[in-house]
Amino acid sequence: MSDRVTYDAADEVEVTTGHPREAEMPTATGVDGLGCHSGSEMEKAARMAGNSEMLDKFAEDYPQGPHDKPQSMCPAFGSLRVGLRMRRVATVLSGSACCVYGLTFVSHFYGARRSVGYVPFNSETLVTGKLFEDIRESVHDLADPEKYDAIVVTNLCVPTASGVPLRLLPDEINGVRIVGIDVPGFGIPTHAEAKDVLAGAMLKYAREEIEAGPVAAPVGGKSDRPTVALLGEMFPADPMMIGQMLAPLGLAAGPVVPCREWRELYAALDSAVVAAVHPFYTSAVREFQAAGRPVVGSAPVGRDGTAEWLKNIGAAYGCSAEQVAEAQNAILPAISGALAATPIKGTITLSGYEGSELLVARLLIESGAEVPYVGTACPRTPWNADDQAWLEAKGVKVKFRASLEDDCAAMEAVQPDLAIGTTPVVQKAKELGIPGLYFTNLISARPLMGVAGAGSLAEVINAAIANKGRMDHMKAFFEGVGEGDTAGVWEGAPNLRPDFRAQNAKKLERQAKAAKAAEMI
Repeated sequence: MSDRVTYDAADEVEVTTGHPREAEMPTATGVDGLGCHSGSEMEKAARMAGNSEMLDKFAEDYPQGPHDKPQSMCPAFGSLRVGLRMRRVATVLSGSACCVYGLTFVSHFYGARRSVGYVPFNSETLVTGKLFEDIRESVHDLADPEKYDAIVVTNLCVPTASGVPLRLLPDEINGVRIVGIDVPGFGIPTHAEAKDVLAGAMLKYAREEIEAGPVAAPVGGKSDRPTVALLGEMFPADPMMIGQMLAPLGLAAGPVVPCREWRELYAALDSAVVAAVHPFYTSAVREFQAAGRPVVGSAPVGRDGTAEWLKNIGAAYGCSAEQVAEAQNAILPAISGALAATPIKGTITLSGYEGSELLVARLLIESGAEVPYVGTACPRTPWNADDQAWLEAKGVKVKFRASLEDDCAAMEAVQPDLAIGTTPVVQKAKELGIPGLYFTNLISARPLMGVAGAGSLAEVINAAIANKGRMDHMKAFFEGVGEGDTAGVWEGAPNLRPDFRAQNAKKLERQAKAAKAAEMI
C-alpha cells in the first residue's frame, strides 16, 4: 500500500493536448488578458498605441524601483478611493472585468457606499474604437448636474495599453466636469501615488477654472486667516492639531488634498502655503507651484519635527522670528511631556507603502524606540529629504522604493522586538516568532501630529512587543507541521511532484530566452 495521501483520482486522468487558447481567441492588440504584472509587454503596447508621452511623464513623476511591477494592491485602488470619497463625484472604470471586480470589492470593503460605473469591452470593441464610443455614451448618460459636480473616468491597464483616448472626452457635459485619467499598473508603482494622479488632474482642472473667472466659495465660507493646504490623507484629528499649532503664526489649517468635495480644490489653491505632509504627490505639487504657492516638506511629528516644520512654514509665509518662537514655545513643551510620559522601549523595523513611513519612524525614535531600518515603497523626493537626513543622522538605514524582499531581509537580519510592515512582512515575522503589526490599519490610522501624535503609538506598540511570549508559545505549538508545500498535518507523506516544478522552471527559462532573442531581432 502506498504511503502517498491522495484525495481523488485526478492524477490518473488522461489529458488531451489541444491547441493553445491564444490561438482560439486572438486579440488584435496583443494585450487583452495581460495585466500590470506582465511588465514591459504592456508598456510596449501602450507606446505603440501612442501613449509614450504619458508613460514618460509617469516615469519622471513616479520613478520605478528595483522591480518593474507593483508589489502591493492594484495601484488604481488609490485613485478609485480618492474619487469615491468625494461628494457629488461619480466614478467610471474601464478595464478587464476581473480587475474591476477586485477594485470594487476592496473599495466597498474599505467603506465605499456608492456604485462604481463600469464600461465593459472585448477584443472587437478595443480594436474598432467602439470602447471609446461606449465610454463617451455612458458619460453623457451619467452627466446629471443635479447629482454630480464631476465624473472621473479611469482607464486601467488594458485600455491604456490599447490607447483608448480619454483626452478626447469633452471637458464638461451639462455643466458636469469630466476628468479622464490613465492609471496603469505598469506605469504607476504604488496605489499611494495613484492618489496623486487623480488629485493632480482635479487640481489642474480647478486651477484652469480659477484662471478663467470667478469660482464658487467653499460651503463653509472662506477662512478669516491665510491657510496652509495639507497634502496627503491623514487621521481626522491631525488637521485640527495642525490648526492649533499654526494659530500663533496667524495661519489656519486649510483643506486636506485629496479633497472631499470639488469646492475645496479652489480653497486649497487659494492657500498661502502648501504642506507636503505625504511627500509623493508630485503632480499635485506641480499644480500648486503653477499657482504660485510655496511647498514645505516633512510634518509636525515629534519635538524636532514640529520645531523645524513650524520654522519652515513661518519662513515660507514670511512670519517674523518672534512669531515662530511663540508658535514653538506654545506646543513643544507639551510634546516633550507627552513623549516622556509614553515611552517605547524596544527595537523596531518599519516598512510600508503609504508614504508616511519616515514620519512614523521619527515619532518612534523620539518616543525612545530603536529603529535600525525604515523601508518605503514610495520614492525619494525633495519633500522627504529632511526626514531622511534626520533619520540617517540617528543611524537608521532608509530604503526608498523598498521591495518586499528588502523589508523581509532587514527584519530577518535585525530580529527586532517588533516588525511593522505590510501583510506579507508581518506574516513572515510571525512565522519567525516576532510580533508584527500591519502598518496601514494599525499604525497609519492613528494621529501623528502634535501632542496627540506624541502619545498615540505607545499603547499599541508596547502591547505588541509584550506579545513576544505568546508568539514563542505559538511557534513551539506549531513546530513540526511543515512549511511551504508540506505545511499542514498529514497522515502520510504529502504528494510532492518536484518533477512538475522542474519542468515548469525549464518552460519559463525557454520563454525568457525566446523573449530575449526576439528583442535582439
